[in-house]
Amino acid sequence: MILGHSHPKIAEAVKAACEKGLTFGAPTKGEVELAELIRAVFPSMEKMRMVNSGTEATMSAIRAARGYTDRDYIVKFKGCYHGHSDGLLVKAGSAALTSAVPDSLGVPRSYTQNTLIASYNDKNSVEELFNEYGGEIACVIVEPVAANMGVVLPEDCFLEFLRDITRKYGSVLIFDEVITGFRLSLGGAQEYCGIKPDMTALGKIVGGGMPMAVYGGRKEIMDCISPTGSVYQAGTLSGNPIATAAGAAAVKTLTENLEIYEELDKKAEKIGSALKEAALSVNRAGSLLCGFFTDRQVKNYDDALTSDTKKYAEFFRFLLNKGIYTAPSQFEAMFVSAAHSDEDIEKTCRIIRSFK
Repeated sequence: MILGHSHPKIAEAVKAACEKGLTFGAPTKGEVELAELIRAVFPSMEKMRMVNSGTEATMSAIRAARGYTDRDYIVKFKGCYHGHSDGLLVKAGSAALTSAVPDSLGVPRSYTQNTLIASYNDKNSVEELFNEYGGEIACVIVEPVAANMGVVLPEDCFLEFLRDITRKYGSVLIFDEVITGFRLSLGGAQEYCGIKPDMTALGKIVGGGMPMAVYGGRKEIMDCISPTGSVYQAGTLSGNPIATAAGAAAVKTLTENLEIYEELDKKAEKIGSALKEAALSVNRAGSLLCGFFTDRQVKNYDDALTSDTKKYAEFFRFLLNKGIYTAPSQFEAMFVSAAHSDEDIEKTCRIIRSFK
């Protein structure tokens, strides 16, 4: 006998899950445990739903925001990456208000016509979009600390500005914390920066490295998702028991060992200092860092493009030949791990300083 959500026991389980902050049917004990662990450190995620990847999480969060606001336009930032869903694979035109064009073959232009592009750390570019399309913008999605054009930190109250302008126009603010979640602090970038978004996407960390992700946010937005609302999203393998068990173990470990964050910060600071000595411009937030071969302070995507990628390629090969494997692209981030011993860090710094 196949039971659907109409069966009384399933309906009862769905109701109980919703009361606990979950929005899917027949949750397992592991799913509820993990959700409660996440919500304890990400209080902005009043309700959440488990999916299989960061791409699914961001895509679904945007769909929920559109359903909640009954609007079509979204704002993303040049240089920020939010997965490979069609509407987000775009690049900017010659100005902030230029319609986005697909950045990949196989993506019809019509899929990106409602995606507006702003420049990270540029308040004016965001204001121009809201002045033009304000009442039609469903959401702003952003990496609170950008990490896909190299690492670029928010500046000049930029995140506070995004929080204010989205509130003003009734748009949803989505933090893509697939990279920053549980890394910059236990409560991610939103705790690190002191900003509360409307929705959050978390990646494989919530599965302990297994294929899993979570998106969630304010109760009234998440209630728009089926079965309690009319925004459809589903996944057969979402919240599978192996991933939820691994995720719960990972989150518990971090919760019970907060000294990890201070240790990571010290290790990353040492590597950052070595990178500066090797003539790189360095951006760092906690254990997330990047070195650029440019004499410019990198504040956005255009600044990042001034980096000497050929020099970076030489740097990468130099480190690799010395037994140090780091990001092969200039526009990827370095991640310092608790698994890196003090000896590992000292050796890495010594080798970086020897690069000419």
